Amino acid sequence: MDLAYLSEWANLIIRWAHVITGVAWIGASFYFIGLDNQLDPPADGDPRVRGEQWAVHGGGFYYKRKYQVAPPQLPEKLHWFKWEAYWTWITGFALFVLIYWGQASTYLIDPGVMDLSPGVAIGISAAMLVAGWVIYDLICRSKFGEDETKLSIAMVVLLVVAAFAACHVFSGRGAFLQVGAMTGTIMVANVAMVIIPGQRKMVEAMKAGREPDPKYGRWGKQRSVHNTYLTLPVLFLMLSPHYPMTWSGPWNWVVLLAIALAGALVRQWFVLRQVGRNPILLPAIATVVIVGLMVALRPAPAPSLAGVEVPAFAEVQAITASHCAQCHAAWPTFDGIAAAPKGVMLETPQQLRRWAAAMRQQVQTEAMPPGNLTEMTAEERAKLLAWIAAGARTE
Repeated sequence: MDLAYLSEWANLIIRWAHVITGVAWIGASFYFIGLDNQLDPPADGDPRVRGEQWAVHGGGFYYKRKYQVAPPQLPEKLHWFKWEAYWTWITGFALFVLIYWGQASTYLIDPGVMDLSPGVAIGISAAMLVAGWVIYDLICRSKFGEDETKLSIAMVVLLVVAAFAACHVFSGRGAFLQVGAMTGTIMVANVAMVIIPGQRKMVEAMKAGREPDPKYGRWGKQRSVHNTYLTLPVLFLMLSPHYPMTWSGPWNWVVLLAIALAGALVRQWFVLRQVGRNPILLPAIATVVIVGLMVALRPAPAPSLAGVEVPAFAEVQAITASHCAQCHAAWPTFDGIAAAPKGVMLETPQQLRRWAAAMRQQVQTEAMPPGNLTEMTAEERAKLLAWIAAGARTE
């Protein structure tokens, strides 16, 4: 079978698995953060218990307790929560490699931003993934990690630097996914390198008859809280490839930071509601941020078409054949593309007329061709826009 066709199936299967495992991980994470925030003082006054909760769900009643450090004795069966996180990262990284490293010239590189070879771009991308975790972890383990306010400021600075750097090295689309992959890597490394090892040491101490060191619980809680605030920004970054208006402009790194802020504010609102507060100002600010972006990112007025003759349809077909139909075709010829993206085909008169309105947005904003790989000229864009404005006639 054709390699590009197999790649499409790999994309589908890995993406599906990524969504499934991501839902499982986020669901478990949000549940335990919510549980932690809604514990009541123990009814029996046990000083070893931090809190307890009665809950009803699915037709049954549940009774849960959280100990300050550890229970008096280790139960025979202990449930762990780790594989959801691991497989979310494994599938996400596989998808990133398949698309953004495997087709770096198309999705990761934009010569208009920085003219890189695929090998160099991939090397920078990999280095940023590693550096993001190493720097973040060092900050958490430093004196900054003992002061949540200073630590929060340091994390914001790290995100700003990462967003600015990525958007000035990679294509807009690639930069958003790069920052998303960096953040996702930090989140899963928190689980694999801090939370789970600490829990294992606590279990080992109990098995040896020793009191577990409470610092492992504190570290694990700190990293879990970080993860919960990063979740909504990461979800946006994973969805961003579908919305070029967010990443195709010169200030895309500011857009990334603004939407990340909005996501963190919404998450904070959920967290505070769980402890009985309702700071409506937080979602209000997030709404203002999003509405502000909608206004700021609105398409520029269509370029003046005065003096631009409406081209004959044959010329329109020639332009789209040269710049669009390598991908948007029943049988794409562009390397690595097995099927027309989003099912949009631009070969026949009927297809060109059908998708004319969508073409206007992509052509006018220069979101397509991606990175202007096919070097569509301003004159050719003007001709397509003039044809669309005149009614996209195919006679």
